[in-house]
Amino acid sequence: MTDLVGRRAERDTVGEVVSGAQAGRSGVLVVRGEAGIGKSALLGHARHVAAAAGLRVAQAVGVESETQFAFAGLHQLLVPLLDGADSLPGPQHEALAVALGLRSGEAPDGFLVALATLNLVSEAAEDGPLLCLVDDVQWLDQASAQVLAFVARRVAAEPVVLVLARRDPGEDDVDPFAGLPELPLGRLADSEARALLVAAVGTPLDQEVRDRVVAEAKGNPLALLELPRGALPHRLAGGFGLPDVLSVPLRVEEEFRRRSGTLPADTQLLLLVAAAEPTGDQGLLWRAVEQLGISRHAAAPAEVAGLVEIGPLVRFRHSLARSAVYRAANPADLRRAHGALAAATDQGLYPDRHVWHRAQAVLGPDEDVAAELERSAGRARARGGLAAAAAFLQQAAELTPGSAQRAGRALEAAYAKHEAGASEAAGELLSRAAAGPLDELQQARLELLRAQIAFLLTRGSDVPGLLLGAAQRLAPLDPSIARETYLQALDTATITGGRGRRAREVAEAARAAPPPPGAPRPADLLLDGLVTTFTQGYDAGVPTLRRAVEGFVGEERGDRPGGEEEDRRWLWLAGRTALALFDNENLYALAERNVRLAREAGALATLPIALLFRAATLVLSGEAARATDLAAEGRLLTQTVGAVPLHQADLVLAAWRGDRAETLALQAAAVRAHGHGGAEVTLAHYALAVLHSGLGSYPAALDAAERVLESDELPLISLALPEAVEAASRAGQPGRAVAALEELSARADATGTTWARGLVARSRALTSTGAAADDGYREAIRLLDDCRMASHLARTHLVYGEWLRREGRRQDAREQLGTAYELLSGMGGEAFAARAARELRATGAHPSRRSAQPTDVLTAHELHVARLVATGATSREVGAQLFLSHRTIDAHLRNIFQKLGIASRRQLRELPLP
Repeated sequence: MTDLVGRRAERDTVGEVVSGAQAGRSGVLVVRGEAGIGKSALLGHARHVAAAAGLRVAQAVGVESETQFAFAGLHQLLVPLLDGADSLPGPQHEALAVALGLRSGEAPDGFLVALATLNLVSEAAEDGPLLCLVDDVQWLDQASAQVLAFVARRVAAEPVVLVLARRDPGEDDVDPFAGLPELPLGRLADSEARALLVAAVGTPLDQEVRDRVVAEAKGNPLALLELPRGALPHRLAGGFGLPDVLSVPLRVEEEFRRRSGTLPADTQLLLLVAAAEPTGDQGLLWRAVEQLGISRHAAAPAEVAGLVEIGPLVRFRHSLARSAVYRAANPADLRRAHGALAAATDQGLYPDRHVWHRAQAVLGPDEDVAAELERSAGRARARGGLAAAAAFLQQAAELTPGSAQRAGRALEAAYAKHEAGASEAAGELLSRAAAGPLDELQQARLELLRAQIAFLLTRGSDVPGLLLGAAQRLAPLDPSIARETYLQALDTATITGGRGRRAREVAEAARAAPPPPGAPRPADLLLDGLVTTFTQGYDAGVPTLRRAVEGFVGEERGDRPGGEEEDRRWLWLAGRTALALFDNENLYALAERNVRLAREAGALATLPIALLFRAATLVLSGEAARATDLAAEGRLLTQTVGAVPLHQADLVLAAWRGDRAETLALQAAAVRAHGHGGAEVTLAHYALAVLHSGLGSYPAALDAAERVLESDELPLISLALPEAVEAASRAGQPGRAVAALEELSARADATGTTWARGLVARSRALTSTGAAADDGYREAIRLLDDCRMASHLARTHLVYGEWLRREGRRQDAREQLGTAYELLSGMGGEAFAARAARELRATGAHPSRRSAQPTDVLTAHELHVARLVATGATSREVGAQLFLSHRTIDAHLRNIFQKLGIASRRQLRELPLP
């Protein structure tokens, strides 16, 4: 293959990855490089290797003009595999069918489509190794790119290889494939370039001319193949030269443009129709040129010029040739080409393609086309194609004749852009919408979206104020949205720690929120309860907050049918509220439910946050091993979706373990990222309080805990109060201990929960002496033994044992300290366990060493899989939960069985798993 002159190392790399599938290994390779550098040729080599090895091949090509059609690229790739779709679990099958337009239904979550694709590819590989080739991935529609990036990061035990080719991204490009194994293609060496040039030209070249062509092409294979084709023979013989002012890809594109410009007029117009039609449908091309009165014979000169091949599919010599033809066309010809394609496209079968071509064909505003584009946006949204919906709406806005309707459509396009993750582009559309005129509701919604974009991009302290302004404007227009906006403003104020707009100020403003239009929903109660708490005090807000939390939990029991969907987005805040109320049962239930619902919906955008909160809850309940699993899963998912890494669970776990270096590093990172205020920094201070308490550095623990108490974070204040009491009492600061105890006691009186009362009993004991202290510790143990928060029970045994030793009651101290050591060691609280061990040794006893467990040989991920399988879940069920294929779960199980010396799931269930 002449196009692969000098690519021996690259061919070997591709060959190894593709051939690995024959041995049952998966592989992913992203071939990167500038336009014309040989990426497509290397993919052709991969296809040749696969064919020789008997691999099945599925392939797709991104097309620049097709980026607005949701899942178009994915549809290309999966067409030959769809026979296996019936084997997918029902929700996945449904999601994939809707996404690909094979049936109608509720808009699927993009990552449920991704999981379906992963499993479909895995199923196809059961019949033999599979190679997936995707060229020009930089031009895939956003939905397809996200799915393929997900699959590329999750194939593990399947004999599946993905080879993807893309141009080098620009500085501002978002690359969903970043971090995957790469094969960069560099330019050819001069000796290789000369060999390729001689082979391509096929006629003798003067050495001087040859060297000049090589120098001008700068090692780009496409340039070496195409630039000489535009030169006259006498120039090749004695004076070939090109102006050295453009980059090589641009010069190649310019050469394609020059070559196409020398063709007959009808041929040029036929080429333009082909360039404007991304599917390569030969029949559609002929129907369109017939509309223009052009003979099919007009294609011959373009084929002779090496610009296009017309067979079962219409293929350009290179994507640069397509773009050169399209960009060189004058506006009138572009409208003619698109108009012919619109007329030739079956509107009943392909309404979106029809209207897209029609939109490019009209001259000036056209309400009929704009309305049709709006309907296409609705269809795209129904398939889960938010980016496509945004593109249709943006085009509709541009074609709308009336200024009011144009502004309204620009506003809807901005909302769609924001939902699709293009918030900066949404901001530009908001500027167009702001030109108006907008009605009052539209203006309020514009302000709301502007605030939401500001929160996402900046998390600035001005965001709560922006949300308040939107809420106030929405209040007389749409009470439901207004109340949600007030709630968002209040939540944002606590998250950002906004200076000058702290939670109390926002809550004061939110008192003006309109009443609910109907029966209060849990979210309505949450708003009212938080407003009361911040304006009138904790005890005043508790009754309403308790009703809100119970309302969210009641949805799980079916007490309020139909409310789940509308309030699901507030589950995170509901769980934090349960924590603020020391409501351990509902806290546990809401944290678990949030994860489960996110898994069932395939909502990878929100699942990492749900996992983070669930992990922190498990640390409190003494289940640090499970918390570690969930934190690791959250990290993997954020990498998969390219989201900002969330380290809060890692921070809490590091503090609980007593890992000083990691805790301090994560705390410093939080401060660097968020300044000295906001929820993340407050959580970091709480983690420092736990860390220093475990290490016995009580003054530092007290300072960190009191930093939390200065915040607006209600749940973290509840957690920090007992930390402050313990640290102050041990640091010789009785006044500060009593102050924290009084606030903790007030909260316990308001909530009346067993957890809160147990913490108060322990805290009173820490600040008491003699019989009062002894009675307090015993009462605390009795109460905390009756709630889920086992970490606090273990720490109570610890402080009671420490007090008993100081009182000279060595035997009693040994009993409490021994219990504390066993509990804390089993929970992963290594620093606190070390405290217990030191105290035990001071009594003359020695802590028992933890005996080795069979499961110690497993990795954290394998242990997580083992726990799930031990519940009786099938490989498919576990795979669906962890967003892996069932084949990957089976591979993990084989490793687990081998390490543990067992042979069945039954034996696994019989093992004690931590």
